[in-house]
Amino acid sequence: MFLVYTPEGTEEPKRWKYQPKKLMSPERELLEKLTGKNFTEFTVDVQKGNSRCRRALLFIYLKREHPTLKFDDVDFAWDELTLEHSKGELQLMREQLPDTVDPEQLDAVRAKLDEEIADAYDDPDEEGKAQLPIAG
Repeated sequence: MFLVYTPEGTEEPKRWKYQPKKLMSPERELLEKLTGKNFTEFTVDVQKGNSRCRRALLFIYLKREHPTLKFDDVDFAWDELTLEHSKGELQLMREQLPDTVDPEQLDAVRAKLDEEIADAYDDPDEEGKAQLPIAG
């Protein structure tokens, strides 16, 4: 999964690989402090679209590049920040569909995933080893 930041006026989005299990302890603790959620709740809420959680995550990635950045300085329009699954993650979801989707809806869900797979970012680092990004 990728956190994709496209501030207004930029042509090329900034893309970070979002792997909750790979965030370091100080970053996880800071995310908990900033959001008031334990890390597992945080990872779920990021995917559900919680604005403060997404802002805190963007802050962590921007702070890696700009160490003096303050949380209060991070501001973005909702359409400037997205989470995107990689092609491999979407393919893995598609493979797991028969176990998770009602048989009557299976064809429609497969078609929707096929559309997303066609447009998804192809992460060369996950060749043959895609995982779904949930920290548990």
